[in-house]
Amino acid sequence: MRETVRYVSVKFAPMGRAQTFLLGELNAAPAPVTGDRVVVQTESGPAVGAVVPTIQGVAERHKLSQDSTHRVVRKASADDIVVKLKRQQKEQEAHRLALLKIRERGLEMKLTRVELLFDGSRMIFYFTSEGRVDFRELVRELASEFHTRIEMRQIGARDEAKMLGGYGSCGRPLCCTTWLNSFEPVSIKMAKQQDLSLNPSRLSGLCGRLKCCLRYELPNAKGVRGGGCGDEGGCSNPTGCGTGSCGSGGCGTCAHGG
Repeated sequence: MRETVRYVSVKFAPMGRAQTFLLGELNAAPAPVTGDRVVVQTESGPAVGAVVPTIQGVAERHKLSQDSTHRVVRKASADDIVVKLKRQQKEQEAHRLALLKIRERGLEMKLTRVELLFDGSRMIFYFTSEGRVDFRELVRELASEFHTRIEMRQIGARDEAKMLGGYGSCGRPLCCTTWLNSFEPVSIKMAKQQDLSLNPSRLSGLCGRLKCCLRYELPNAKGVRGGGCGDEGGCSNPTGCGTGSCGSGGCGTCAHGG
């Protein structure tokens, strides 16, 4: 008997990364298919997204536990879609108003995005700044205007690029918006190991930081290029055997300890 699908992949934006959600009580009903809109439970609260094709290998690597809060609540109704569209309009209005108030006060902050939770309980303003910002008065005025809880979150340059999306110099969508799950340390030494030009404009991504892909072609323990020592027998450390989490004794079946 064919195993019942227990999870689906959902996207909240066309350029966003697909996330995995358990079907939960919908497991016994006809599973949502690609293109269906569903209401899901996230760490921030309920949200509406679109079901996209599941890449089995990726889903297996990021398999959720049965007690995970990431679950499909129900298939989205017409009313749910209308609510989402109204929330998006309110997000745009809040973004415009917040920009005006930030300029009026001369606050040293760059507003990246505004997110209004599906249940309307909280409005989150994401921003970047070189230092600390006193936004207490701004929060009070925004709360008075929109009559909901206001939360300000300062993010980094890489998080901003991940949130806004875009295309890299390779012509493909940014890795951080499509499949990259976390930001790993990147150094100029990685470019030197690959004999790349040290021109900052060519090594920097849209975020202004060193490109995450500088890690992809690092030499492995034998000097072979292509994914650190991953080809040496199960090591997933792209900086090479005997470094970082690999320890001094090598890893997997790799006999080279750095």
